[in-house]
Amino acid sequence: MKHFFVVLITILFMSCGNEQQHDFTLKGHVKGLKKGSVYLQKQQDSIMITLDSLEINGDSNFELHSELAEPEILFLKLNKNDNDEGTVVFFADKGVTEINSTLKNFNFDAKIKGSKQHDILEEYLEVMSKFNDENLELIQSTLEAQKANDTTANSFDAEYNKLLKRKYLYTINFAVNHPDSEVAPYLAISEVPNTSITFLQQIYDALNSDIKSSKYGVKLSELIEERHQE
Repeated sequence: MKHFFVVLITILFMSCGNEQQHDFTLKGHVKGLKKGSVYLQKQQDSIMITLDSLEINGDSNFELHSELAEPEILFLKLNKNDNDEGTVVFFADKGVTEINSTLKNFNFDAKIKGSKQHDILEEYLEVMSKFNDENLELIQSTLEAQKANDTTANSFDAEYNKLLKRKYLYTINFAVNHPDSEVAPYLAISEVPNTSITFLQQIYDALNSDIKSSKYGVKLSELIEERHQE
């Protein structure tokens, strides 16, 4: 009997040791989702690649896994089986990230808890939402002025350009002020790739050595080189 328990314990230890280890785990819950599919994806060049997927059938909780060499942007896509889809964008890092949302407003209700990189990205997006609100208010006031034949409607282009310049400058300053985060080069290549080479170089020069050698740091370096060759 003693020998039996020794063998049993040995088998249990071997089983634990053989459990597959994952660089990245995404846990989540979609309130109200009874049937559908969730996909963990990444963008490679211009193609979306599915890293893991799960069919939901009754249980609205899910868990997805992937290899992850370094922090990068990933996508959680929801297919509700009714020709309606939603996508949540987040900055992933090794370990566990949690995304909880609702079926009705999957994109907008998503609450993301995970990497420090995503916390920084959320900080940036919160300010960007205020700029977007200003843009909507500008459009609305311009339309109202046009209906009233108010000549101030002609100033829309000038006001829009001022707002766009403020958004660009904020993005550049935000990136420069976060030199130890992969978010900085990501914002440069995704939000302000058409800004002047001087500003792109300023962001790149501010990055620490680890971030310069990261996925987005390398892409920023390549972008600057391409811009120099134009």
